Amino acid sequence: MSGNDTQADRPAHATWEALPADRWEDAFLSGNGRHGALVFGDPINDRVIVTHHTLVRPNGGEHARPPHLAGQLAALQDRLIAGETAAAESFTDGRALQWVQPFHPAFQVRLGRPSGQWHRYRRSVDFESGVVDAVCGEWRSQVFVSRADDVIVQHVTAPGLDVDISLDHRLPGAPQELAVGHGSALTSEGAMLTLRARYPGSDRAYTGVTLVVVTGGRTTLAPPGVRVAGAESVLLLTRVRRHTGELDVLAETRALRELLPPDQPDPPFPPGEDPPLGEDPPLGVKPPLGEDPPLGVKPYPCLLERHLALHRPAYRRVSLALGADATERALPGSELLERPKSPALLERLFAAGRYHLLSSSGMLPPRLPGLWTGDWNTAWSGAFTTNANLNLQTASAVAAALPEVTEAHAALVHGQLAHWRDNARAIFGTRGVVAPSHTDGESGHTYHFSREYPLHLWTAGADWLLKPLVDHDETPGGRDPRLAAVLAEVADFYADFLCRTDPDGHVVVVPSYSPENRPANGSWGALNAAMDLSAARHALLTAADYHPGPDADRWRALADRLPSHRVNHDGALAEWAWPGLDDTYDHRHLSHLYGVWPLDEINPYDTPGLAAAAHRALQLRGAENDSAHGHLHHALVAARLRDGHRVAHALGQVLGGDFFHASLMSAHYPRRDVYNADAAHALPAVVIETLVQSTPHRLVLFPALTATHSQGRLSGVRTRFGAEIDLTWHPRGARAVVRPGRTCRVDLRTSSGARTLDLRAGEDCVLELGPQ
Repeated sequence: MSGNDTQADRPAHATWEALPADRWEDAFLSGNGRHGALVFGDPINDRVIVTHHTLVRPNGGEHARPPHLAGQLAALQDRLIAGETAAAESFTDGRALQWVQPFHPAFQVRLGRPSGQWHRYRRSVDFESGVVDAVCGEWRSQVFVSRADDVIVQHVTAPGLDVDISLDHRLPGAPQELAVGHGSALTSEGAMLTLRARYPGSDRAYTGVTLVVVTGGRTTLAPPGVRVAGAESVLLLTRVRRHTGELDVLAETRALRELLPPDQPDPPFPPGEDPPLGEDPPLGVKPPLGEDPPLGVKPYPCLLERHLALHRPAYRRVSLALGADATERALPGSELLERPKSPALLERLFAAGRYHLLSSSGMLPPRLPGLWTGDWNTAWSGAFTTNANLNLQTASAVAAALPEVTEAHAALVHGQLAHWRDNARAIFGTRGVVAPSHTDGESGHTYHFSREYPLHLWTAGADWLLKPLVDHDETPGGRDPRLAAVLAEVADFYADFLCRTDPDGHVVVVPSYSPENRPANGSWGALNAAMDLSAARHALLTAADYHPGPDADRWRALADRLPSHRVNHDGALAEWAWPGLDDTYDHRHLSHLYGVWPLDEINPYDTPGLAAAAHRALQLRGAENDSAHGHLHHALVAARLRDGHRVAHALGQVLGGDFFHASLMSAHYPRRDVYNADAAHALPAVVIETLVQSTPHRLVLFPALTATHSQGRLSGVRTRFGAEIDLTWHPRGARAVVRPGRTCRVDLRTSSGARTLDLRAGEDCVLELGPQ
């Protein structure tokens, strides 16, 4: 582990329960950023629900394109500037609201056993390994999703194991018209199960393939699955592929068999017998001629070792201990959740949040439900909602040392740039790029909008989505050329779009949209939303930093022509800087405070006046519908403004609001309503922001400590000036060890004041601090 963990003070990097999961929401989770698994852990009727990031159901969204409205833009701008507050409500091509393609589960792997006695049951998930383990007497099931081999691995052991194994698509909400076919076959090297599902009215399908490798006993066909009798162990390897046309399931099975060492377990039928007539020849990889297979190589440990080489170092980079009571640390998760003020709960949710975030990030970043769902009717299509949720979920990626998450985020962005360019041309008639508010991971076109949610008016999205990639660059001190190119395109968009001016000569962002709010005396499409002003300024200045030269001079000059933020009659930072537009305070989004978090535009050190106005805006902000993302967004902004009491209140609303399932995955609303990863994934960022904040030139320590973590140790946090930090603290004082990766000078801020740190690469800087 990073830092100086002692065994006595080290929190358990796992959670457990004393009963199997009854609901899929309580199933323990494993994932590798492509495949996901929801594990129930039932020794009699076990189920593992299989998911994959590519599984989205065709619903028309795959063919949708952005509206062609550029020809109407100038007239709309004229009307809005002239005071027609509802003018943007007619800025549409008349289409109905079109949701993005919904994310859905693939199927469940079922393992049924004869009923038996229950004793000494326990199921757990180990965050350090990603293994979900269930034990009942002599029966044991271990499941993980391999980062190395991209396969779901399940290993079941028991003396004289009898089990029926099948693939079952029948999950809540599965369309009746889904065309499903099953297959099963025996070979001398294992049994093969397949499930193929074709979407109604589409040429698209997906196929799951499971290789069943049995040690001891006998395997027979029991359509649509297989039956194993008297075995010592069963190893299942499962993959799912989305495709058009037909998938070569034999090739898929061979690929699965190649993952195993050449040392063979017992065949599924007695020696001397041939495989059943009509079956294919044995599958698998044989050792090279002249070589004998290694003795004693077991398939499951071999698969696990390869996975651990990738998963474990990533998880271990950062750790948090809060001096929690050992008895509370030992509680099952469901009981610990009943103690919302316990430091042990915050420790475990921090660990689980990093684990789930890492496990759901790979080919893509986490969706609204992460990488997991057991229902075809996933709320909000299980999409990537980019105007708040995605960035909140990934907010800890840089500081919590999970570059895998940021790289997945970058994959989403760079994979959709051609569509972002289409949006800019079609809607605004400009060069450059405009990001959508919703995406299914495939299409980056803007087509999900309506009168009440005119998401096609949102122009801040590209800057908002690129900000984590800029932070990622700053941490090691490099410049990704792909990011540099996109930043230039964002600046080009603003150079074309910001063509209107106010009487004072400032450019006007028109139309302008503050997700997902509207002025108290206006409509959703307005002028000079605070988020748009901050995003435009940040995008232009960042592009200029990446591209010194004549373009940079023009971009900086344009940024200088943007108006300042407005402070309203309540002393609060106004959500719309355009005079006469009144604030709507009771809303779940805090888009207008983008300049505070995640940007560094407004802060207590350089802009104390604006920081005070932002703090007043935060005080006046209501929680509206108690959504988890609203509470934790509030906490992140409060931490930047050094308000630990407000952070504690927002955290308390989530920890005490029954937001977490026994799986430690979260819900969108209180009382575990709507499975959603916002709280689970954003919580580690909130904890870190209360302890460490950084920019390329500043380090802030202990800005917003709360009573829940008044003492503890945080190890391995990364900063945007290229250093790693270990912190320890207690009521009598604190200590920080700064390990710089490059030489730099930073402004240090603590409760005792400000000072300058001159850091040299490779030389630890130890800071002894007083009570915080």
